[in-house]
Amino acid sequence: MTALARTVLDRLAATFPPAADPGAAGPMRDYMRGAFAFLGIRTVARRQLARQVTAGLARPSEADLRAVALGCWELPEREYQYFAVDWLVRHARVCTPAFLPTAETLITTKSWWDTVDALAANVVGPIVAGHPPAVAVMDRWSRDGNLWLARTAILHQLKYRSATDTGRLFGYCTALAGHQDFFIRKAIGWALREYAKTDARAVRDFVARTPELSGLSVREALKNAPPTR
Repeated sequence: MTALARTVLDRLAATFPPAADPGAAGPMRDYMRGAFAFLGIRTVARRQLARQVTAGLARPSEADLRAVALGCWELPEREYQYFAVDWLVRHARVCTPAFLPTAETLITTKSWWDTVDALAANVVGPIVAGHPPAVAVMDRWSRDGNLWLARTAILHQLKYRSATDTGRLFGYCTALAGHQDFFIRKAIGWALREYAKTDARAVRDFVARTPELSGLSVREALKNAPPTR
């Protein structure tokens, strides 16, 4: 545990619990299908408290980010994981491929779309973009039996636009086209829909030649790439 990480976690422990709202915690828990406990701190208030927690602190190192994220993942209430994700996103440029094993832990532990998607597009994506050999990790994750790792591989290029590696995007979507899980099918459609903002024709052509895609994936993919008349 680094000194900075200890300070952050101690400040969180002193700042978040007094702001808890049991009346809001129940609906938050229900919205997440009972998967996580909540303090009941709404997003705007939570981010205001987060600024208090990090006020005056030095820029974190990768070791600081790792320690805080893992520490937050050990706490039961979801707001702590949200804090960690927001902090990682804010300092994503600090992270190198050495952070990917930690990202894998965060993605495969206490997994749900609310943390996984932010990590995929805003932490893992920038790491891979800045360190191209790390695509080998995405190739492995795309074949992993853990659906959240596979979803991350599909979504990690979500913000790449013209820098998208279409071979990998279309390759992952093809390989996972027959997957039965909603979250994989939705991720395929979402990734294609985003890339269609850059190259709608390429997405239309891919959908046309990939009959294995689910109806959900196709509908999502073509929202930004409707068939030409």
